[in-house]
Amino acid sequence: MKWQRLLLSKLQEREGKKIALAIDTSTNQTKTILIQNIVKLFGEVCPKSLLVQADFKIRSITSIKDDQIKYYTHGKSSYTEVLEWTEKEEIDTLFYITDVTGYFYEELTFKKEVFWLVPDEFVPKVPFGKAIRVA
Repeated sequence: MKWQRLLLSKLQEREGKKIALAIDTSTNQTKTILIQNIVKLFGEVCPKSLLVQADFKIRSITSIKDDQIKYYTHGKSSYTEVLEWTEKEEIDTLFYITDVTGYFYEELTFKKEVFWLVPDEFVPKVPFGKAIRVA
């Protein structure tokens, strides 16, 4: 229950801010029930937040209430397009559910707040922001 309380407090601290939840949909080898529960939490605590589904490109951007998630089996992911979209749309905080094995442009600089929600026992080093293990 430790990560749940941490995530809840992070969301409550950002009340009134522009928030997005991105989901790495590059594989269906993930904990889909866990991800659904996180999406549900966002919908209850931050109902105005956006849901971004992406793998190597953004697949959809919807309301957090539209929680139909489509997973792919190719395993290819890149975070660049989502991060660029976050800055363009002036999102204050991005929460990204991923195993952090996707591609980043080395030159990419990111000035917004990001939390990497890792649904795995192993949490790799993140290039910026903060990683939170949600497994």
